[in-house]
Amino acid sequence: MSDRLTLEAFRKLFPLFEQHRIYLNTAGTAPGASPVAHRLQQALTEWEAGTFSSRHWDEEGQQTRALFARLLGAAPEAARNIAMLSTTAEGATTIARSLPPGKIVVGECEFRSNFFPWLAMEQEGYTITVVPARDDIVSTEALMQAIDEQTVLVAVSTVQFLHGYRVDLPALAQRARAVGARLFIDATQSLGVLPLDITTLQPDYVIAHGYKWLLCPRGTTWLYVSPQRLAEVKPLVNSWKSVEDPFTKMDGGPFQLAGDARKLDISMAWFSWLGARSALELLLSLEAAEIEQHCLALASHFRQQAESAHIAVVPTELPSHILSMRVKQPAAVMAQLAKNALYVGARGPYLRLGFHAFNNESDVTATLRLLHTIPDLQ
Repeated sequence: MSDRLTLEAFRKLFPLFEQHRIYLNTAGTAPGASPVAHRLQQALTEWEAGTFSSRHWDEEGQQTRALFARLLGAAPEAARNIAMLSTTAEGATTIARSLPPGKIVVGECEFRSNFFPWLAMEQEGYTITVVPARDDIVSTEALMQAIDEQTVLVAVSTVQFLHGYRVDLPALAQRARAVGARLFIDATQSLGVLPLDITTLQPDYVIAHGYKWLLCPRGTTWLYVSPQRLAEVKPLVNSWKSVEDPFTKMDGGPFQLAGDARKLDISMAWFSWLGARSALELLLSLEAAEIEQHCLALASHFRQQAESAHIAVVPTELPSHILSMRVKQPAAVMAQLAKNALYVGARGPYLRLGFHAFNNESDVTATLRLLHTIPDLQ
């Protein structure tokens, strides 16, 4: 989709809003957009009829490399530094297994896909520094204090999944560079709403699973590896897709890895990647700055109105599109709201809300109204 969409037109591409539903659980899983669902249905029809071409499906999925590069604010040639994987844990483990000896720094409250791969490296002789949380928050300052000359990698999420706390990535990048440490950014809970400019930030690695803010089907993950680090990164799995041209010869040798990030690729689950192409094209039909401004404004308005009504919201270091409230019975509150066609998330002691470009002020107003109907919320 080459034409720019308005936010109003974008919202109309999500059928759930025609049913008068309110969806604030994109931090869990994004709802299906019509263009994405249509491409999946089309692929199923092709498959059922036997008219499909798996080679063409593969080529269509490959186009997401360049689309993802655009979302990173990078030039088209950066596509050669982007691998196509299935999960965040797979990408993190790939990087973990390619590191030189030293210390790995990671926050206590990271989602386990960006936690266990690093923790497991302790068995390989690495020193793992888990930065403790304070009130479930690992601040930028706490992470920076843990980084020293022995650090080989800092792993951090742009926005912490539990409650939407957003760290200062430029400050962390500067600190990591100062001691020669690598920076691994998990952008799963931010990319698609908060722009990430790798040209300015210069991270070593960026990973994002597409099924949240990128609006993709589950199983589509992109791993960016900087040109300076590409040579040292080894495939977690050496497969038929690891070579320069996997379709030219599919049996026997020779075994020679591709000269770019394709060496890290795995076999493509076609349907998910067909949907991913449509999803990324849809996102890129909006102005990135407009998405960010819109979503942060909605979250800010909700925070202000909630706090005015004495509903405590978890503080954040920087403006975030995700926010959480500590409530007495998160799962029960979530279920009660769902009965009123309002969909949010419950993580730990928190009720979690997130705002995407398809949300608007009416969602904020309706959510606050419904929260006021719940007795003894906090």
